[in-house]
Amino acid sequence: MKILVTGGAGYIGSHTVRQLGEAGYEVVVYDNLSTSSSASVLYGELVVGDLKDIDRLQQTFEQHRFDAVLHFAASISVPESIANPLQYYTNNTQNTLNLLRCCSIFGVKKFVFSSTAAVYGEPQDNPVQESSTTQPINPYGCSKLMSERMIQDYSLASGMSHVILRYFNVAGADPQGRIGQINRQAEHLIKIACDAALGRRPAAKIFGTDFPTADGTGIRDFIHVEDLATAHIDALRYLKAGGESQIFNCGYGQGYSVRQVLNRMKTISGVDFPVVEVDRRAGDPASVIACGDRIRQVLGWQPKYNDLDIILSTALAWEKRLIALTALTDTLDSQDYRLGTLLLRYRNLISKTDLENALTEQASSAEKLGEILLQKSLISLETLQDVLVEQRWRQHANVPQAS
Repeated sequence: MKILVTGGAGYIGSHTVRQLGEAGYEVVVYDNLSTSSSASVLYGELVVGDLKDIDRLQQTFEQHRFDAVLHFAASISVPESIANPLQYYTNNTQNTLNLLRCCSIFGVKKFVFSSTAAVYGEPQDNPVQESSTTQPINPYGCSKLMSERMIQDYSLASGMSHVILRYFNVAGADPQGRIGQINRQAEHLIKIACDAALGRRPAAKIFGTDFPTADGTGIRDFIHVEDLATAHIDALRYLKAGGESQIFNCGYGQGYSVRQVLNRMKTISGVDFPVVEVDRRAGDPASVIACGDRIRQVLGWQPKYNDLDIILSTALAWEKRLIALTALTDTLDSQDYRLGTLLLRYRNLISKTDLENALTEQASSAEKLGEILLQKSLISLETLQDVLVEQRWRQHANVPQAS
């Protein structure tokens, strides 16, 4: 089964692509790499392109003849959507229309859509059910709800089957440390908490302490990215088996306040970082918690990481790994360091094919060779550090290197 994954180099998309590859699916990733990296694509073919580039999109469909589409590509910041709504209606809604037109032209009949709990706005029900009223209070939620409606209308007209997954608050990282959140502009709470714990920002902010909640701060339902990726695999299997179009909430049904999350991060990290309380942001609801019964009942979804400490600890471990990668890259850049030569000729630690593929990927991205090799798990961090020591020794001892 050949799958097109739009936005497959991004945070949630890359975890899903990895799981698709591990499950034996044939994957093609379509991503403009605006907030992501080619190094995060661990399986399949990467096509660098934008959904607004209709010619390139159609060429990709024509070349591959997909059996299904998983659509992740989108802008996702609520504050940004309020400041620049037209960007969101273009990138989220218009580009979904472009994608559906290609599905129509090339006869794709299975579609999984990455939506959001923001479509509910200030929910009347808590926990929120799929049947709850959809009244988004920001352009991000509106752009996603409009996309949902287009998918539903097109499905009725064409016979395409779809699953719409409404995400709650996604966090965490691959427990094996292979991939995670790399968007430097990400402003999610747990990303901010990690940055504060690691000294990359002076403090974490709480936006609003006067919500009608127990401690006055907003409450969210956090879901581990690995469990969310699994939900997409389950949705794909459901559609392949002939399942009817459905909408599912993706959350655990357990809410945590902003203050609870920050306090827990302090405990896990061992760092009592500063917390600054400021006014509410426009468009932030007080409490949003998922009712996730339907996805469990219909898809058989069985989350494995329903634990706030696991979510926080995997997110923190990934951010520490990124810091280590950056430090190593800076060290490599400060030397005439032929990483590939040492790994291939002196140590036989990597195959020529893997090295050539990594060098090819490096040529088309801003990533460093060492970072690509590490993120694709072709070498370990310990191995790279060991080779770095050897490189220093060779330089100081004037040992000749192969060219």
